[in-house]
Amino acid sequence: MKLTNSIKSIAIGSFDGIHLAHQRLISQVEAVVIIEKNSATLTHGYKRVEYIKKPTFFYHFYTIKSLLAREFIKKLNRDFPKLNKIVVGYDFTFGFKKEGDTTLLKKIFKGEVVVVDEVKYNNISIHSCTIREFILSGNISMANRLLNHNYKIFGRVIKGQGLGKRKLFPTINIKVQNYTLPKEGVYISKTLIDNIWFNSITFLGHRVSTDGTYAIETHIIDRDIEFTKEEIEIEFIDFIRDNRKFNSLKELKEQIRRDIDLALYYLS
Repeated sequence: MKLTNSIKSIAIGSFDGIHLAHQRLISQVEAVVIIEKNSATLTHGYKRVEYIKKPTFFYHFYTIKSLLAREFIKKLNRDFPKLNKIVVGYDFTFGFKKEGDTTLLKKIFKGEVVVVDEVKYNNISIHSCTIREFILSGNISMANRLLNHNYKIFGRVIKGQGLGKRKLFPTINIKVQNYTLPKEGVYISKTLIDNIWFNSITFLGHRVSTDGTYAIETHIIDRDIEFTKEEIEIEFIDFIRDNRKFNSLKELKEQIRRDIDLALYYLS
């Protein structure tokens, strides 16, 4: 028997970020259907499953975009034969050229339809676009509150300048694609290497004190790490300071030491 044959309730949406409002939907169902548009910039593809913890199914948008609203519901009924409950957000649309909304969904689906109203935190409407704005402005602490988890990026390890290990503090440099990146500066962070989370500080921005190139680099605090994987994750906890130019490497090193001390105090 297919897993879908036993599922009676689903939540539907794109679920980029799996934020507090998404979690309100997901908490009411057995399984989740993600409409995948390859446009997620907070939490990509299968990585959303980490925060869902329930059976999750992906419908790629380009395979269903031509379906009329009623055809889409027929597909759901075929894929989930025992389906009797659908949970969606108040702004949910479906079907060819978004012809369907929550009113039509209630009309054509022969089971229960639960529409979750707008979710707010301290009078801030929780949407993926709002969270992106907080991340872009460096307000990671607020983004994390709306997400209900720390914001993470995932990247491939690349070769850096080598300057950190020789004259400053050793860093791991990564190349990141398709994630919303915080504004330039230094952040308290944790870095996942070979399935172990390490305390760290992370810099994103143009290295204005050295070669001027853009970099994403993380320093593992008080540990000399030898690792085998070519990819790592960085979890952002809070903002420390803006990116700025230093007059010497000695001055930069002294500032990095202060950044580390601040991160250790916060993390303790």
